Amino acid sequence: MKQQPEQQAPPVQRLRVRYAKRGRLRFTSHRDFSRAFERAVFRARVPMAYSSGFNPHPRISYAGAAPTGSASEAEYLELALAEVVVPADVHAMLDEALPPGLDVLDVVESAGGSLSDLLEGSRWRIDLAVASAEVTDAVERFLAADEALVERMTKKGMREFDARAAVVSLSVLADEGATGVDGRTTLDVVLRHGTPAVRPDDVLRGLTTVAGLETGQAPLMTRLSQGPLLADGEVGDPLASRP
Repeated sequence: MKQQPEQQAPPVQRLRVRYAKRGRLRFTSHRDFSRAFERAVFRARVPMAYSSGFNPHPRISYAGAAPTGSASEAEYLELALAEVVVPADVHAMLDEALPPGLDVLDVVESAGGSLSDLLEGSRWRIDLAVASAEVTDAVERFLAADEALVERMTKKGMREFDARAAVVSLSVLADEGATGVDGRTTLDVVLRHGTPAVRPDDVLRGLTTVAGLETGQAPLMTRLSQGPLLADGEVGDPLASRP
């Protein structure tokens, strides 16, 4: 008779973690990050709950990971624990165990429900090596367009989709460093999450498709926030207490 795998006890606490990918570690793939994080959890001796089956693994749920090569100040995951702990203690332990550039920013107790369902949109900063006047003209033409069809290879093959439909707002920042004086311009964009997900590089391709904008080499894309889309078009905090 085949031996049945041991059944693990259900979690007694869930914690939600916000972390950042900075500097060179923005090139870390999601798979590489998940491996690094599991090693960090082990080194920090966080009392994880484990999945049942013949190959139990720590119960970590990842949500809304940024594309490889993008920096981010707003990545999220959820930990299922076998013991009740103080979130601040886990914050300190994880931050100590992770390499610089993968930085834990917040750890809070889960308010319940699905973390992924709270991640409805993202705010991005895109730094381009292009003069401001060119970018401003392209943005105006992009926003006036009914659609901006782009192509990207996905897990299901080459897909065509409308990058314009996902853009909640798009503007050229007018602060220092975004004026084009040194040939660089900064875009602020809020994207609505959907399927397939429209990424900031898709928006850049849309600017090229609609307005012929040459976006230069190696644009730097940084996710500033991720969470529920508010009525005013801003992105809320998914870790905030809900009424």
